[in-house]
Amino acid sequence: MSKRGSVAVVAAGLVLAVGGCGGGGGADDKADASAGKVSAEPTPTRTPSEQLVQWVGDMCESTIAIENLRTESAADLKEIRNSDDGELPTQSLAVGYLAGTPSSVEDVESDLDDLAPSGVPAADRLHDAWLKKVQGVVTDLDGISPSAAFDDAEGSVTGVDKLVQSLTSPQPDLLALTKKDPQLAAAYQRAKQCAPGWTPDEGAEEGDSPAPDPTGPLPKAADGRNTGACSDGECEILVTSTADITANGTSVHVSVGDDYVTFQTAGTLMQLGGAGGEAGFGDTLKATVVAHNKDGAVLKFTTP
Repeated sequence: MSKRGSVAVVAAGLVLAVGGCGGGGGADDKADASAGKVSAEPTPTRTPSEQLVQWVGDMCESTIAIENLRTESAADLKEIRNSDDGELPTQSLAVGYLAGTPSSVEDVESDLDDLAPSGVPAADRLHDAWLKKVQGVVTDLDGISPSAAFDDAEGSVTGVDKLVQSLTSPQPDLLALTKKDPQLAAAYQRAKQCAPGWTPDEGAEEGDSPAPDPTGPLPKAADGRNTGACSDGECEILVTSTADITANGTSVHVSVGDDYVTFQTAGTLMQLGGAGGEAGFGDTLKATVVAHNKDGAVLKFTTP
């Protein structure tokens, strides 16, 4: 009896234990289910470093600069092809294009070359591919002289524009990479240069001097309209249309348009747009555009 009673108690205990394991509403089961739900949620993306945000922003800025360069190059080529003002104006436009375009591409190359590694392998491969492509165009442009416009204005510009238009993004591009890398995506969202509609003008540092207002009044020229003051190579004069100037033995014909100031000598033709441009005439003379707007230009001639 005693033994059979013990067996019965043990058996009852086993039934209770089995019943507890088989039930679906126990506290332990709820805890296990809750833990399962938590583990299924995605891990939050860590905030990207300031260095990565800066790197991504710089890449966006360089990409925008390249795209703007391609757009402007195509517009310049179209203007030159449609020029109907005679041979000299067409050559003048082509000279300005051939003189300015290589330096614009070199600026992009310099910005890309200054970027340190981002720490994201795929992003660094994209940077290296961009840099290699831009460097190749810089090398091809190195042998092109503005004087080529005198022989074939449209043809020389067409060749350079073809090189500029080859600057299309390697694939996958930066936006495509952000879809595969959460850290890169977070940096892209925080970089102001990557925001839709951002332009390089918005990237100016606080405290930078604003660009001269091309619509404001021209500053007073020290020598007024007196081109004779330039005979010794040192003068500052106002030119509102055209002028023939002899400075330090060099004869220069100056023509001022709405967008450009053109300097022509017996063997050269140079075109500058806006204030700050410089035209060099060998080792004997230099001309600087002090200010330029629709009313004319203030030019400063100096001897090197």
